[in-house]
Amino acid sequence: MPARPQHHDSVDSIADAIIAAVGRRIVLALPLGLGKPNHVVNALVARAMADPALDLTIFTALTLETPALGNGLERRFLEPAMERLFGAYPPLSYAAALRDGSLPANIRVDEFFFLAGRWRGVARAQQNYICANYTDAQSYILDRGVNVVGQLVAKQAGDAGPLYSLGSNPDITPDLLKARAEGRADFMLVGQVNSQMPFMGGQSALVDAHEFAHMLDSEATDFELFSAPKRPVSLADQAIGLQAARLVPDGGTLQIGIGAVGDAVAQGLILRQTQNDVFAPLSAALHAGDCEALACEDKPFEAGLYGASEMLTDGFLQLEKADVLKREVDGAVLHAAFFLECRDFYTALRTMPEDRRQRFEMRPVSFTNTLYGGVDERRRARTDARFINSAMMVTLLGAVVSDATGDGQVVSGVGGQFDFAEQAFALDGARFIITINAVRTSRGKTVSNIVWSYPHNTIPRHRRDIVITEYGIADLRGKSDADVVAELINIADSRFQGDLLAAAKQAGKIAADYEIPAGYRNNTPERIRATLAPARAAGHLPDFPFGTDFTEVEQRLLPALERLKNASASLGSLLRLAWSGARLSARGSVDQAALERMGLERPSSFKDRFYRWMLAAALHEAAQD
Repeated sequence: MPARPQHHDSVDSIADAIIAAVGRRIVLALPLGLGKPNHVVNALVARAMADPALDLTIFTALTLETPALGNGLERRFLEPAMERLFGAYPPLSYAAALRDGSLPANIRVDEFFFLAGRWRGVARAQQNYICANYTDAQSYILDRGVNVVGQLVAKQAGDAGPLYSLGSNPDITPDLLKARAEGRADFMLVGQVNSQMPFMGGQSALVDAHEFAHMLDSEATDFELFSAPKRPVSLADQAIGLQAARLVPDGGTLQIGIGAVGDAVAQGLILRQTQNDVFAPLSAALHAGDCEALACEDKPFEAGLYGASEMLTDGFLQLEKADVLKREVDGAVLHAAFFLECRDFYTALRTMPEDRRQRFEMRPVSFTNTLYGGVDERRRARTDARFINSAMMVTLLGAVVSDATGDGQVVSGVGGQFDFAEQAFALDGARFIITINAVRTSRGKTVSNIVWSYPHNTIPRHRRDIVITEYGIADLRGKSDADVVAELINIADSRFQGDLLAAAKQAGKIAADYEIPAGYRNNTPERIRATLAPARAAGHLPDFPFGTDFTEVEQRLLPALERLKNASASLGSLLRLAWSGARLSARGSVDQAALERMGLERPSSFKDRFYRWMLAAALHEAAQD
């Protein structure tokens, strides 16, 4: 038999080898997110597009794409900064073909998790979406008769030859290899070496070279990893993070996700540890309810936390640096199944001392998201667990909407959220915490994210537990429907409390004479600003707690562009902004650097002048806020 793996320095060579080995029907499984061997995938897609007799099925999740540039101000903002913000990431050709309708019938792409919001309205993607818990994906892959598994890997020199690490994604592949070893699967493992992939150690991430049939290893196919730019953390997000940080007990276990709220939770925990005199009064001022029943804590950590999270985020690195994440389990302060972050995060992992990097151990999602296969051991390790997840909406009866809209359009996916809800009810002392902003802007209007009912839910109401908005904490576990309704109205935005209460009364779910307590009737953005703005001005609650790839000028543009996006649903709102901006321009009261960054310092057409006026006004209003 030939030595394994067989090395290739061209995509044509490895595509030829795969087709020669498995034939003209390829069932290709790819890791979620960052772990895809893009050049190998694109080579197989190109072959199938050129040859209708070649049948290619791709089973994956979280196909990464740089944003479409669109037109107008969005293009002006993104185009000069695309590579800096997202990395020189080679696009996956099947994604573009799915979007423009050119993907032929002999290529099928099934995904169980979407890049948030990117596939709404794309009929074929929506039709081929598979609704699945993250932990169930492995069994679905095996059921489809997978014959090729592709993986992006890190390489390191070893005494007996190259060593390979699954790097960002030992989420499912180790379990697939176990199934193959046990005779429950028959597939070839194909790798692509990437020099920027952090080399993660541990029993799951390290894979013996002989497990791979083929390996693409060439400077010509090396590429920069996809970078997910950090979004600014709003005061509402910070309010949520500060309150969540009070619910995490010392010596406990933590799970958080990516995004602004995840960063806010990590920042809140770090503030609790490093600037407790700031944290304690701030967090207490945000929740008007009884914290004794919730066992709130506001003291610094002594024993510290252990992380058991499907996702390793930058927040966890910062928590370890701040001496919050320090309770070790089997020599690690965190076990995670995958990561997808910004370029600074990848650099930090690659360059940190090996003994410190080993404290962040990558494991399969079957380990991080479940208790099966080692229940007693995991119970002992996951003490006082807090599983903190974001959602889109919560109904007044406690159901959680996280993955799709009422008409069935999938926004993202279930992922591990249901798994964490199940763990929270199975583990002693554990809680499942859902975070949502109380309101959002939809088509230019402010709407509540706490709603009476919704046609779809991700977490059913019999798994209702804790919900946090910027206005407080609702403790729902074991409560009656009437108490749940009251708790959730208490943390809703006051502009919507009356309508929510009326709907609950009409449905007979709360007493007809019930009144909202006085302490919960001032749930307004103005109150949040008044409470937190001084701490933000003092530098305790920064827009970007853990840094950003956006320049200072771009950071000023972000909220202004968000205002314009929200105003775009109303011609009247756009005209108001343009009129205000024209007056500001006439007085010279404009952010000239921001206008220059957008190429609007000297508009040469009426369209550009209109853009300049609107943007000038939006910048001015954002600065006032």
